[in-house]
Amino acid sequence: MSQPGSEIKSEVVTDAGSGTRSVVVEKEFAHPPEKVWRALTESNLIGQWLMENDFQLEVGRRFQLRSQAVPGWNGVIDCEVLVAEPYERLSYSWGTMGMQNAVAWTLTPTAGGTLLRMEQTGFREEQEANYKGAMYGWRKFIGQLERVVGEISKEGV
Repeated sequence: MSQPGSEIKSEVVTDAGSGTRSVVVEKEFAHPPEKVWRALTESNLIGQWLMENDFQLEVGRRFQLRSQAVPGWNGVIDCEVLVAEPYERLSYSWGTMGMQNAVAWTLTPTAGGTLLRMEQTGFREEQEANYKGAMYGWRKFIGQLERVVGEISKEGV
């Protein structure tokens, strides 16, 4: 098991039935689930570690994540909240560039804080570029998330 402040672990998971792959990233945070949950669910905090957004924590609520547009991508990810179980699970759809999949967050309390697991599912074989981009991107985003969660703790907010 990883320790607070430990490295970000990532793995590839393949669904034999559908032939799709998932990006899985885990990181233990030296903070309680409540602090990690805030960073995952408050729009202004999400904007500090992921992307600008209009997120609201309500199952069925559609929202967008917005980043700088680049050639071949308009910078918009269309999402919908699928699951919201406070301090335990959050999931939303993730649609961009003709790709539809889902992102699921699981928070597990540990003796030292919270084990956070992120899984983005549904990458088809022909979506290799998207898959590689997600592997790189989520590791970077989780690192930024750790910084934001740490700032919440210092502020005591």
